Amino acid sequence: MEVKHSSSSPSSFIDQLVVPGDVILDLSSMSNQTIKLGGGLRQDGDSISVMKAGQLRFTKPNKYWVESSHKRYVPSAGDNVLGVVVDTKPENFLVDIKGPALAFLPVLAFEGGTRRNIPKFEVGTLLYVRVVNANTGMNPELSCMDANGKAGEYGVLKEGYMFESSTGLSRTLLSSPPCPVLEALGKKLSFEIAVGINGRFWVNASQPSTVILVGNAIQKSESLSVVQQKIYLEKLLKSIQ
Repeated sequence: MEVKHSSSSPSSFIDQLVVPGDVILDLSSMSNQTIKLGGGLRQDGDSISVMKAGQLRFTKPNKYWVESSHKRYVPSAGDNVLGVVVDTKPENFLVDIKGPALAFLPVLAFEGGTRRNIPKFEVGTLLYVRVVNANTGMNPELSCMDANGKAGEYGVLKEGYMFESSTGLSRTLLSSPPCPVLEALGKKLSFEIAVGINGRFWVNASQPSTVILVGNAIQKSESLSVVQQKIYLEKLLKSIQ
């Protein structure tokens, strides 16, 4: 969702705990400037208010959302997610994205997609996709293309293994500067990773043991402090030298 506001921003709330009903921005006397509202926020008249408890987050240039470490994911347009195909229909693939309802991926939502080259996905196929619509009361719509109609990084994730996490851990893995855990593992091990904001991440490597080690280390890191993470990773990486 996009709304207009002035150059003022809810900076005093960023990275702070917010609860339902908190008003983080008043639009009543502000000039135009576009911002994007992610999960946990809504517009009530001239007010931007909080719908769920968590920490208010901001990413440049203009997106705000409420982050909470929930297992259930609340879809938001523009999110990159990992989805599992659960059924195929003539017009759509039905995909589990860990949300309150199944999402649908139109059979033509692929770069160069036509009726002659519709992809064939088996049930259980893992996809890296983009949420293009997430209207309340409707099934989210997905795409395997970026905003310019290109496949880019989207599509089938072959081999490897998908791990479940909280949405909070997903956002940590996607943060900038790079997540310290990923950075430390990447210096010692060779692996691929794809992270969905919906509380899932996929790891692939030449050795299955590396996939398991990386996945388990990432999952364990969520319950550790920064100092504890450093100690844990040092011991872990020494043990595999």
